[in-house]
Amino acid sequence: MQKGNIGVTTENIFPVIKKFLYSDHEIFLREIVSNAIDATQKLKTLYEKGEFKGELGNLKVSVALGDGTLTVSDNGIGLTAEEIDKYINQIALSGATDFLEKYKDSANNIIGHFGLGFYSAFMVSKKVEIVTKSYKEGAKAVKWSCDGSPEYTIEDSDREERGTDIIMYIDDDSKEFLEEERISAILRKYCRFLPVPISFGKKKEWKDGKYVETAEDNIINDTEPLWTRKPSELKDEDYKAFYQALYPMSDEPLFWIHLNVDFPFHLTGILYFPKVKSNLDLQKNKILLFCNQVYVTDEVEGIVPDFLTLMHGVIDSPDIPLNVSRSYLQSDANVKKISTYISKKVSDRLQSIFKNDRNEFEQKWNDLKIFIHYGMLTEEDFYDKASKYALLQDTEGKKYTYEEYKTLVASEQTDKEGNIIYLYSNDKEKEYSFIEAATAKGYNVLLMDGQLDAALISMLERKFEKTRFTRVDSDAVDNLIVKEEQKTSALGESEQSILTGIFQSQLPRMDKKEFNVQVHALGENAAPVTITQAEYMRRMKEMAAIQPGMSFYGEMPDMLNVLLNENHPIVKRILADAQTTCAEKLQPIDGEIAGLEARRNAINEATKDKKSDEIPQEQKDDLAETEKKIAAAKSSREALLAEYATGNKQVRQLIDITLLQNNMLTGEALSNFVKRSIELMK
Repeated sequence: MQKGNIGVTTENIFPVIKKFLYSDHEIFLREIVSNAIDATQKLKTLYEKGEFKGELGNLKVSVALGDGTLTVSDNGIGLTAEEIDKYINQIALSGATDFLEKYKDSANNIIGHFGLGFYSAFMVSKKVEIVTKSYKEGAKAVKWSCDGSPEYTIEDSDREERGTDIIMYIDDDSKEFLEEERISAILRKYCRFLPVPISFGKKKEWKDGKYVETAEDNIINDTEPLWTRKPSELKDEDYKAFYQALYPMSDEPLFWIHLNVDFPFHLTGILYFPKVKSNLDLQKNKILLFCNQVYVTDEVEGIVPDFLTLMHGVIDSPDIPLNVSRSYLQSDANVKKISTYISKKVSDRLQSIFKNDRNEFEQKWNDLKIFIHYGMLTEEDFYDKASKYALLQDTEGKKYTYEEYKTLVASEQTDKEGNIIYLYSNDKEKEYSFIEAATAKGYNVLLMDGQLDAALISMLERKFEKTRFTRVDSDAVDNLIVKEEQKTSALGESEQSILTGIFQSQLPRMDKKEFNVQVHALGENAAPVTITQAEYMRRMKEMAAIQPGMSFYGEMPDMLNVLLNENHPIVKRILADAQTTCAEKLQPIDGEIAGLEARRNAINEATKDKKSDEIPQEQKDDLAETEKKIAAAKSSREALLAEYATGNKQVRQLIDITLLQNNMLTGEALSNFVKRSIELMK
């Protein structure tokens, strides 16, 4: 028996391994199984080169649970006592690295580069044994044992077959790794696509009311997953079946991209565009990253462009090490090349579908646009490519490229300043009457109801020359695209103030909503009352919903404009009736206000060139008293108009109709509206 100390620089290596080497202890099984695969692949390479003359036999890796033990076995290359001393007793010397250097031309499928991988077994074990026999002629079987201290023993073993058993005596605080379901789950997660068959127990079948073991090995992995095969060998059904295996219960993907590149880096994989039903389906971390068929992670930020992390599928590259930090991935040159390649490959595939089958592309547009818009917003290079095939859809469902749409609307929707106005709606149903008014005028209205459309609109305004997007309900239809000087109101200031006072008094108080009543000449055929929201503030609030740094806009109230159409017969009738009914009481109030405002103006004129401390206190008091009297008079005027409005059912009815049209009439107000409507019909 040989005894010795493991060649490490500190005796604290095992506590470090146990606690800090890997963030997740379950990784140990990936490392041990991967080493077993590695040993098996090495033997195949030697056999192919003629350096191993024996029989390969049925190459596989076995995982087995025992009494307090977990054992991983292979019938691969095995180890001699000298190799154990070199690769096991000297921590961080990787046998795979040496082997790759020697057989670099034919050993591309060696997982390798693990270094401390074997010692990850000590994260969960109080003792680890290696029972091994080398493939080399005349080699003796040996047994290595270590209890987690720097001391080890090597002795002869009675193992007859070549290969290696790694026997892990599971520690008391890691008993979960003695549970069949736990081990099965780890193997499914990390090893389901490894290139050598892996067995874990026996297959079970239902018999006599229970599951019983059969004699057949339970192989847990697919040794030739789809991405390792040539696209020419595969059919659509193969890709769809693989997607269902990866993501059970998912809808069929829209389409897929098979990645296969050897230079200047190695990369294979299949990326799928999933069908997105709602925002709840938008999940990142659905792309699985592998290194030579060993599962690494599903956190692929930095490897895949951010906008493509919404895709699903598999990426496999030996150029991405298994155990690296996030900062390493973000700075590694190979990773950056891979990211650029994937982005280009996706763009080329989209371009190809658009060019060769535009009808299919248009049918899938509503599912695809989240990916394309995300990419255009975050990657300048992707925007340059995607702007050729990205689509705009109008409220009638017709789709156009950016260039096609510009040609469509340029003649009818250019304002007097030479800006092309792109009208759009976020909700066809809610904004139906506004859309109807715009289309009746010969305008086209886009449907921009995607979750990224607020940001997209702002970007397109920057990209397109002399172009502005305006939501169709942001103003009266005649004001959406100003082609000539606006019509001026035929009403005087006093008449306008009567109308605004009447309607302002009847508008409800609503949380986070402020109403501003305005009088406009909109024509006899336009609605009598319309509620609009200014484009700028509404857009800022929409952006606040997707950009945390703008959240203060989200806290501001909605600024809503209530437009009174002075040309509509009903509004004319209300004004005429109010002037008649309220004239006797209004005249003295209006006269008083006019006199007080004249006095205020005279005081301001007399003091306009004086500093505050140069104005006599008497004048200051006079101005303050005048302001107070003006406010009181206006308050009396508002109360008078409010009293009139309360008794005029048509005023309240017009307001409620407009609120109902904008989904702002609920509860008691809606009930009162229904009752009033019935009364007015009698």
